[in-house]
Amino acid sequence: MASRWPVVSVSDIAERTAAGPFGSSISSKHFVDAGVPVIRGSNLSQDIGTRLIDNALVFLREEKAAEFSRSEARKGDLIFTCWGTIDQVGLIDDRAMYDRYIVSNKQMLLTPRSSIADSLFLYYYFSSPMVRAEIVNQGIGSSVPGFNLGQLRALKVSLPPLAEQKDITRILGTLDDKIELNRRMNVTMEAVARALFQSWFVDFDPVHAKAAGRHPFGMDAPTAALFPASFQDSAHGKHPLGWRYCEAQSIAQIGIGKTPPRKEPQWFSESHHDIPWVSIKDMGNTGIFAQQTSEFLTEEAVSRFNVRRVTRNTVLLSFKLTVGRVVIADMPLTTNEAIAHFGIYPKSGISHEFLYLYLSQFDYGSLGSTSSIATAVNSATIRAMPILIPPKELVAAFSKVISPLFEKVRINQSECQSLSKTRDLLLPRLLSGKINISSTI
Repeated sequence: MASRWPVVSVSDIAERTAAGPFGSSISSKHFVDAGVPVIRGSNLSQDIGTRLIDNALVFLREEKAAEFSRSEARKGDLIFTCWGTIDQVGLIDDRAMYDRYIVSNKQMLLTPRSSIADSLFLYYYFSSPMVRAEIVNQGIGSSVPGFNLGQLRALKVSLPPLAEQKDITRILGTLDDKIELNRRMNVTMEAVARALFQSWFVDFDPVHAKAAGRHPFGMDAPTAALFPASFQDSAHGKHPLGWRYCEAQSIAQIGIGKTPPRKEPQWFSESHHDIPWVSIKDMGNTGIFAQQTSEFLTEEAVSRFNVRRVTRNTVLLSFKLTVGRVVIADMPLTTNEAIAHFGIYPKSGISHEFLYLYLSQFDYGSLGSTSSIATAVNSATIRAMPILIPPKELVAAFSKVISPLFEKVRINQSECQSLSKTRDLLLPRLLSGKINISSTI
């Protein structure tokens, strides 16, 4: 990248490079619930800040993993995808849950020579847009892109001195560490909110306690008084006395998004000056709040095709293809036609936090009578969804506890977005030497 730094190949800085086990020697039939974790493509990401996705791992028994010792990755190793999404890279560092992994048959690993190359610096280098584009351009194959071990070894790296590498990673790493801290805090706070919702409004723990003559655990007397001490029967099973089921459309104005003709690209934009347009993929890439989108619609598109606009605090639910993703709009936006919008009626007494948690735990399989829930759920089904409504006073008491958590999550998400933009702005400048690191440390 920068002429003042020597350009070397990966083979010059590698202590070891290796591919995953060949073909079917490692496959789903070998996977077990615990043992040595396997890194697959789903455990890597194109997101610069996501060094390794440690959830949804599969495992091998120790004796099976021993057969693939050449494909064993440890702390400090970089992981590359060689088939499929070839521009994603991972790093096994101190954030990783395990000390060692086996890479799958569609992954490769690189162990850098620590005396000349810093693993985190290389991770940022290979995650940069310019290098990712270079990898994609070198891809072989038509239907499924490929990038092999020989190509990896031949990749060029503009390598500053080791001390300067570490200074660069200190800057970028500090930003990433704050982003990661915020994300973990948000996971914890959402887990607390979900646990309380589950206890009060799904398991009905306070009602069971009062029915047994006990005071609800950890609850003050005024809040406990809001719960009944018995249950009643309904078409949806037993629920607390005095609570009622109603259709979703009676508590919220429910609308559906829309997609302008894809064959007419003039309606779509990547400019933040246009109107955010949420997809199901966007919903999977955010936290509780929808604060950013990958695509936008022009003002003319929204007007011409009568695309429904969504206001802040509207609850969004995906109900086609991927059913059951839920987020809260944190800004005015639009969505595609696979997403329903719940604009809560003020008179319903339901808060957006309550509805978010209710829809997040709802059993969508109960809405369909066909074998595929993805085709069984439609807009009419969504409007008629049964929602169990507690008294307004109880929802207000719950929201008083939960709202500060949601607000902190929202602030953390917004801060992560700002920090990510700063990191992504600095990344190419630091890696190209355009910013003289010695003058900033």
